[in-house]
Amino acid sequence: MSAATDTNLIVRFVRTVGQSALFFLSLLRHVIPALARPRLVVHQIYNAGARSLIVIMLSGFFVGAVLGLQGFDLLQRFGSEEALGVAAALGLLKELSPVVTALLFAGRAGTSLTSEIGLMRATEQLQAMEVMAVDPMRYVAAPRFIGGIVAMPLLAAVFSIVGLYGAQLVGVQLMGVDPGSFWSQMQSAVELNDVTEGVIKSLVFGVACSLIAVFEGYHATPTAEGVGLATTRTVVASSVLTLLLDLMMTATFL
Repeated sequence: MSAATDTNLIVRFVRTVGQSALFFLSLLRHVIPALARPRLVVHQIYNAGARSLIVIMLSGFFVGAVLGLQGFDLLQRFGSEEALGVAAALGLLKELSPVVTALLFAGRAGTSLTSEIGLMRATEQLQAMEVMAVDPMRYVAAPRFIGGIVAMPLLAAVFSIVGLYGAQLVGVQLMGVDPGSFWSQMQSAVELNDVTEGVIKSLVFGVACSLIAVFEGYHATPTAEGVGLATTRTVVASSVLTLLLDLMMTATFL
């Protein structure tokens, strides 16, 4: 019984991966046509990005403040507290900003996308569009997919800026780190490759989280319970995949 259950789980996993890959290829085919309706795309960027700004900025500030506290405590043991700016900048740009932003994006924007498309499936709006010869992939799925990809790097950039301010506030104002050393060492140590790594990660996470959210909503069971389960799967799958991709890309960049 256990072997049969394991086999069923493996088959379902492989089937889901295959469906996701085919869905991703179909989305890519509809991306360019969807750009012909910029109003839809801009609206989805607003939904995924602007409506997530508050939680991103608050989280960025608190993460930066905690990073300032922990970094100062660690560096002080080696007499290198002046390098707090370097530690905060590298930690935020290369790791914390893209990863935490992706996790927050999955919890806020990802669930919104899944539930919205899932409700359209449950109320037969997608089927009605198909009857009227309107492709829901082009007018519903693709604009939301593009919006998530564009919004993720912008949100990660905001997270980094606010996080650096939080680390500076704690390190300089509370712990007494010299402000000149904080900023000058940061500027001299942080290179373009460090910024590029964070941007690439945020783009990849944007593609992954947006794809999962749109896929789960588009294939949700057309019931209230089905939409709820699809929303839950979006958060879980996006979070796990984000951490897995982060490990793979970090190893690649190193």
